[in-house]
Amino acid sequence: MLKVKAGDLDRMGLLFQRYHRQLYGFLFHMTYQREAAEDMVQQVFYKMLKYRQNFTGSGEFIHWMYAIARNVLKDQGKRKKLVMAKDGVEDMADYLPGGTDVAEQLDKKQAAQGLHRAMAKLNDDEREILSLSRFQELKHQEIAQILNISEGAVKVRVHRAMCQLKEIYTKIER
Repeated sequence: MLKVKAGDLDRMGLLFQRYHRQLYGFLFHMTYQREAAEDMVQQVFYKMLKYRQNFTGSGEFIHWMYAIARNVLKDQGKRKKLVMAKDGVEDMADYLPGGTDVAEQLDKKQAAQGLHRAMAKLNDDEREILSLSRFQELKHQEIAQILNISEGAVKVRVHRAMCQLKEIYTKIER
């Protein structure tokens, strides 16, 4: 990103290749809307290019990228109320590792649907922290920097969100 900031705009393509899937995964798990997540990924990279002079290089690039993504997500939510899409369940099931057994695939799809319904019932903060920690597999220290909170607060929020998710999921599965 420092090279992009210095004027080597061709490097932006490399950043896109490296991070667009990870960013899409985060935004998808926040909205469960394929098209909205794709649009927001484009907006994030546009804003990174537009505001490249604001990147100081003092922190890691990924933290800056997620900060922009969170702002884009909030802006989208303000402009038009994002609603968890029901068709996102099929998209989510596509990301599950699959065997060739049809019964196993059906079980995984049903589990994904239950998880989707449970995640949809979490509030935005809980869904965001679980997406960062479980789906994006970021370390608590990285999440703390992205959210601008302490590492201890991240651990507590992840634990509470997981407990809430488990409670909701078990109610759905009954």
